[in-house]
Amino acid sequence: MLPEGWEARLVPVPTPAGNGLCLEPHDLLISKYVAGREKDRDYTRAAVRHRLADHATLLERLARTPVDEGQRGRISRQIEADFAA
Repeated sequence: MLPEGWEARLVPVPTPAGNGLCLEPHDLLISKYVAGREKDRDYTRAAVRHRLADHATLLERLARTPVDEGQRGRISRQIEADFAA
């Protein structure tokens, strides 16, 4: 599950075989928060710890992600916990 508008934020990555496209870091992190597996939680914690994400941007992207309110609450709490650590 990705935030609305993610396609417009794809990041071109040149490779020897041609250009690839990667998710913008905040969109990638939201998809990991939605998945919620332990390996995804490890990834989001590390990304925040290494300052690869902006708190306000993650919350804005979460608001634009089509998830139910239960998921939105869980993800919001996880984002807050990651930034508080």
